[in-house]
Amino acid sequence: MTNSESVPLVGDDLPPDRFLDREESWLRFNARVLRLAQSPELPLLERVRFLSIFSTNLDEFFMVRVAGLMRRIATGLPVRTSSGRPPQSVLKHIAGLAHQFSLQHAEYFRDEIAPLLAKEHIEILRWDELETGERQLMRELFSARIYPVLTPLVVDPAHPFPYISGQSLNLAVQVRDPRLGVTRFARVKVPALLSRFMAVAPGRFVPLEDVIAAHLDQLFPGMDVLAHHTFRVTRNQDLEIDEDITENLLQTLERELLRRRFGPVVRLEVEDTIDPRVLDRLTAELGVDEEIVYRLPGPLDLSGLDAIADLDRSEMTYPRFRPSEAVLPPDADLFAVMRDQDLLVHHPYDSFTASVERLIEEAAVDPQVLAIKQTLYRTSGKSPIVDALIKAADAGKQVVVVVEIKARFDEQANIDWAQKLEQAGCHVMYGIVGLKTHCKLALVVRQENDGSLLRYSHIGTGNYHPATARLYEDFGLLTTDQAVGEDVNAVFNHLTGYSRSEDYQRLLVAPHSLRPGLIDRIEREIENHQAGLPARVRFKCNSLTDEKMIDALYRASRAGVQVDLFIRGICALRPGVPGLSENIRVRSALGRFLEHSRVYVFENGGDPEVWLGSADLMHRNLDRRVEVLVRVTGDAHRAQLTSLLDRGMDADTRTWRLSPLGLWSRPRGGIDLQEELMQEHR
Repeated sequence: MTNSESVPLVGDDLPPDRFLDREESWLRFNARVLRLAQSPELPLLERVRFLSIFSTNLDEFFMVRVAGLMRRIATGLPVRTSSGRPPQSVLKHIAGLAHQFSLQHAEYFRDEIAPLLAKEHIEILRWDELETGERQLMRELFSARIYPVLTPLVVDPAHPFPYISGQSLNLAVQVRDPRLGVTRFARVKVPALLSRFMAVAPGRFVPLEDVIAAHLDQLFPGMDVLAHHTFRVTRNQDLEIDEDITENLLQTLERELLRRRFGPVVRLEVEDTIDPRVLDRLTAELGVDEEIVYRLPGPLDLSGLDAIADLDRSEMTYPRFRPSEAVLPPDADLFAVMRDQDLLVHHPYDSFTASVERLIEEAAVDPQVLAIKQTLYRTSGKSPIVDALIKAADAGKQVVVVVEIKARFDEQANIDWAQKLEQAGCHVMYGIVGLKTHCKLALVVRQENDGSLLRYSHIGTGNYHPATARLYEDFGLLTTDQAVGEDVNAVFNHLTGYSRSEDYQRLLVAPHSLRPGLIDRIEREIENHQAGLPARVRFKCNSLTDEKMIDALYRASRAGVQVDLFIRGICALRPGVPGLSENIRVRSALGRFLEHSRVYVFENGGDPEVWLGSADLMHRNLDRRVEVLVRVTGDAHRAQLTSLLDRGMDADTRTWRLSPLGLWSRPRGGIDLQEELMQEHR
């Protein structure tokens, strides 16, 4: 399908190939991350960081998306693909793309980034490139700190092939007994708790596996070490819990976390110099097919490059940015300001610490605050918000915390938080059976001087995570509006009690009212356009894959309504197709901050209706999560949000543009919107 081709439509029928494949769309998002690493206008260490992010992203893609697809195919479960292609065809296609991008990633580091780092006196060397004194230093370090934690495992009739944990780096070693003439296979695991790249001198580093490989004779004394090769496996890390039959979600999840460590292998990465016989042994023992073997230039696992990106070389990183505190100055009375007006904060440009975090911390110690209710999906390792909630409970306030213990890859951390909060006297709930609690809500109930009770609400697009709030772009609405307070209170009652409230004044709540609420408003834009009234749809979100939402946008486009979509990651909609979506534009921005906010704007006949909240337009968000959008009513705040979306779609803004084929392109030059926003907030 190309721009020049029209789509044959019969009545209101839509073509069967109108959806892009979501897995391929995700891979092409990560390819844009790789393109950032290839951007010479970015500071060098930031390019290194994007190489690390690419690796981490791809790991998660295999652990969850590829793993889930392989499991469903293997077990005969029904598989729904966005594009409608057979799942085996999709799997083969995305595996080929993933291999292509992985190879580009590894080669770019080796051929471009490593030489550029060397010019700046930052060298990542292999063992044979080290100087004599540096090798001696590593020998001493090996004896003192590395050797004691290594456990070589040989495979022989008495020792079966060892379990290889997911994301671990390993050495496959061939050793020969010179007396018996017998050759054995052995595995040495590279310790994850040691530095991925060992410093041998200022600005000079060597991969940890190279240091271990150079000392294999100490691990196998009396044996001849014939060869060694680095390899790495990725395992299925997706969790499956039937909440309808489990009696204790917490205990069941803890058991599943232990089981997840032993998930099937979905990817085997090996250095491209590996001996074919060793590779045959690995694939046989791990029970994997050739299709999931990824031969790459070493060193493997470039996610460890984040340590290089963290080096103290400010001339090769982004200039330091300090978030603004102008929305809520430190000397202002927070509660008085919120009583006087709604506040819209835009992180990281507006300080999370000085606004959202401050609300919870001041509420914890304010004697007039009676209760605090909060959702926690992800938070930081040492969370000031959790500490504040504990302090509030210690002070005798009623503290209710809805902790989502099924937040992917944060399950164990959230279990720990939940137990810590419970021990402090907080009322901890785990949400609703069968649904993840993904909404970002905080509610403070305060007794005012006149004896009345007032609700102070926060509804956000991002997690209550002080660390990521400095890196993720998000919005939050702070308000004492009575309708919002009543709605948020009703959501908490829904989460902690046994109720099904579906009528809200200023909220759309998934899984009941969010999708139909958005689709109804899209249909209203169609009616307004047909009536000659101003009509337009503008969305900003992370992902768009829900077929009903996409079809509603297609109908709007066919009716003549302009649709602008500002989407960071996955997009299964084909824009710019004559007869289907010629009135739809899709843009994407990647940069210093992770675009994370969700904003939905409807022109509404010239009086824009604006919503913000936690929900992306995906099945899981609309059907299997508790998500919340709040309608923003303040004129200045509506103008700020609509202006942001318009600036993102402007032809002069540096963004990626999506073609009908699902390919992204970015014109040269243009305005960096994130840089502009930083300048404005400075």
